[in-house]
Amino acid sequence: MEFQDVVRRRKMVRSFEDRPVPHHLVERMLANAQRAPSAGFSQGWAFLVLEGKEETFRFWDACWPAGGRADWKWPDLFNAPVLIFPLADKGHYLRRYAEPDKGHADLDETRWRVPYWDVDTGMAALLVLLTAVDAGLGALFFGITRIDAFRLALGVPAEMSPVGAIAVGYPLADDRPSPSLARGHRPAGEIVHRGRWRG
Repeated sequence: MEFQDVVRRRKMVRSFEDRPVPHHLVERMLANAQRAPSAGFSQGWAFLVLEGKEETFRFWDACWPAGGRADWKWPDLFNAPVLIFPLADKGHYLRRYAEPDKGHADLDETRWRVPYWDVDTGMAALLVLLTAVDAGLGALFFGITRIDAFRLALGVPAEMSPVGAIAVGYPLADDRPSPSLARGHRPAGEIVHRGRWRG
């Protein structure tokens, strides 16, 4: 698929068929995620992958109890056969920037005006989303609200910070888009400023 087609077709899919994703496609998404840029080539990310209902429902049961699932507008979300959790490791960045080539000898995080561990992990997540589209799959990036339950159910250590979750699978033909899409894309004239900020 051409890159512009991948970008144009990328959307959040909330309803999935109940069928597995071939493992080689999961590996392709993860390999591409590892090609994301990272400050100082720190690569301070990790990816927790759940494949198949036995694994994915450890997450759903812990973080989205059955009572809440029953009223959800998109019940076929829970058919997603793959869940990928991009995790950021702030300590990895602090240690990397304390190495000789970066000119710091301490782990002081106050010099970081932007938390690049989260930014870079977010870019890796986007590569997962784009690769899913290129492979003919659908994907949904969503937030994790029950972090403690997530950590407990899946053994995620405290130093790893989830930036969200990605559900991946084959989209149902009648996947209903979010009502938010009715807002449409903002015009480029409102968001692109050339030469200087114009408000």
